Amino acid sequence: MTSPPEDRMAELRDLFFESADELVQSLNDQAMRLEKSPGDAETVRGLRRTVHTLKGDAAACGFRELSELAHEFEDVLMLENAAAASSIPEVAMRAADVFAALLTGYRRKKKLPDVEPLRAEIARLAHPGDAVVPAKKSTKRAVPVVHWSEYEQMAIARAVGEGKRVHHVRVQLDPQCAMPIAARQMIKVALAALGEVLAIFPGDDDRTVGNRVEIAIASDKSAEQIRNKCQIPTVAASARVTAWRGTVPSATTAAVSPEHRAEAPAAELDSEKAVTGLRAEEMAAPSAPVGADNILRVDAEKIDNVLNLVGELILAKSMFQQAMHEFGQRFPKDVMRGKFADVMSFQARVLNDLQRSVMKIRMVPVDQLFRRFPRVVRDVARQNGKDIELIIKGGNTDLDKGILDSIAEPLTHLVRNAVGHGIEPTAERVRAGKRPQGTLRLNAYHQGNQVVIEVADDGHGIDAHKVRQRALSQGLLTSEEAAKLTDAETLDLIFRPGFSTAEEITELSGRGVGLDVVQSVLERLKGTVQIETEVGRGTTFRLRLPLTLAIIKAILFSVEQRLYAIPLNAVAEIARTVEDEVHQVEHYEVLQLRNEVLPLLRLGQPPSASGTSGNKVFVLVTSSGDRKFGLIVDALIGEEELVIKALDDQSISTDLISGASILGDGRVVLILNMNALVARFTQARANPADRRLAGLLQCSAGMPPQARTMAGGQA
Repeated sequence: MTSPPEDRMAELRDLFFESADELVQSLNDQAMRLEKSPGDAETVRGLRRTVHTLKGDAAACGFRELSELAHEFEDVLMLENAAAASSIPEVAMRAADVFAALLTGYRRKKKLPDVEPLRAEIARLAHPGDAVVPAKKSTKRAVPVVHWSEYEQMAIARAVGEGKRVHHVRVQLDPQCAMPIAARQMIKVALAALGEVLAIFPGDDDRTVGNRVEIAIASDKSAEQIRNKCQIPTVAASARVTAWRGTVPSATTAAVSPEHRAEAPAAELDSEKAVTGLRAEEMAAPSAPVGADNILRVDAEKIDNVLNLVGELILAKSMFQQAMHEFGQRFPKDVMRGKFADVMSFQARVLNDLQRSVMKIRMVPVDQLFRRFPRVVRDVARQNGKDIELIIKGGNTDLDKGILDSIAEPLTHLVRNAVGHGIEPTAERVRAGKRPQGTLRLNAYHQGNQVVIEVADDGHGIDAHKVRQRALSQGLLTSEEAAKLTDAETLDLIFRPGFSTAEEITELSGRGVGLDVVQSVLERLKGTVQIETEVGRGTTFRLRLPLTLAIIKAILFSVEQRLYAIPLNAVAEIARTVEDEVHQVEHYEVLQLRNEVLPLLRLGQPPSASGTSGNKVFVLVTSSGDRKFGLIVDALIGEEELVIKALDDQSISTDLISGASILGDGRVVLILNMNALVARFTQARANPADRRLAGLLQCSAGMPPQARTMAGGQA
């Protein structure tokens, strides 16, 4: 059963949008390279291939505006006008922007952007010496040009060299023909009976056919006989057959029908020699990456479904392990115990390999995001009259596709701020004894079970004192609160939604605008953002992100008989102490851990004054940026691989819980939101009047009764 034509066209357009985004990004990359190396022949050829592919794909999907605009730009790129060569990179970047806007309009079925300004720029490239260039596209169509492949050109050359008669056949299809692809095949089969078909346009691998078919055939039959053979009812409306004259069409002068040479004016033919098909080396070079035939495009939702099933298998494994444990306790000497253990070990190993394989499918290189920033840096630097070098490292670092898409906007914001406000103008840098050219570095690398992305500039840095003064003037904190803040805590103020900077505070100009969005996105992704800065030397924003949001390794613990978990990579160490060692300092608890004072966050209710001094407690030492905190818990349960399940607001009424999971014995474990815990702790420290540092997890009131029972440890 075949799909309806409209379904096939919808599928074709979906594939086009996927590939077109990559082509537009390639257009940006090639334009950037051409700007740095003007006239580089290989880059120009790559630019032509990209525009040519985009033009053909858009035409196949019926996107006329994009196809025609790309066709005009491709024609200009063929001219190789030395006078206009310096302007090509700029126009190519503008073309990339317009192409992207057109794609957005097609995808969202909204009004298309005005393309006439770009069309005028392209016309000026074609006629750089003209004072006035018409903005509107000429209504006169260019002479149709046939692009033979390199193999077909060789076949025609061989036939001509052997003295064979080569005919050029042009068949106009019947407008009422409902199957143009089948019509092309019928014409080819009919002509094959008269001789050797050397070339056909469109090619056999082209799934779209316009209103004509052109064939080169070596045959000793007369032109009349060949024409009669093409007259297929309901398929061909007309046919022209002419003898092939002159040289074989090459990449420099694409084949033009002999009848066109006879009918077209001489001036038009001269122009046609300039605006021709792609060169042979360009046509032979693939427009897609090598090995593209082995790449499958799969909807992300399908991968998520597989990942969810893997998560369910992990839950089943935990249940099986629990059952095995109970079986071993009940029948310690049973011979089946060893066999069950072997099967369980094998199943666990295969399941771990399956999980890693599925996770790798979701992983994509960070370079997919990084490659857009050279253009961003170039444009913002030009707007601000700055000279900035962008250095990118770690582009091959893999990250979950969903996370990568989510951080695109925050990372773009950080990059734009670094270029526009973090790095000084050239004159100011020279006065400060710095290199005139500023430097912005993007780096990505794995660190444990996280990916770290750094945005570092060598600008004037952020003055913590001025941040503190600005926060005071905006009423974000009192003088007493400001006096107790460390520099690291002060820098966190720039992530406050109400924080902004005034023009006179040049060290911070623009740094605080929108940074609350950066932090909110990182919190939603269960990541963190850290700032390192030195006045006069520069600033580094360090984003720490989990490799995935679906499955984590966690450490389980209990607080007041409730079961909780936090990611294992968030725990630096585990300390054991007694209540006597916990001291009160300015309304919050601390612990002397070796040679440092560790602030503590008690997750349960504080103990009563009497009879608890010798109680043993565990302290989970966690870090947030360059600061450490200790979480006081009642007991440790162990390590577990957890499949995270999201919870809605009706199940949990606090932001301190980020999700839940189910253990093998059926118990529900709540996963703590470390960022929210740290934020609550910092807020309590900054506001001594708020002493609610204990009992932060008294959230059972917002849980359904069955969830409270399960969280309390009842299966």
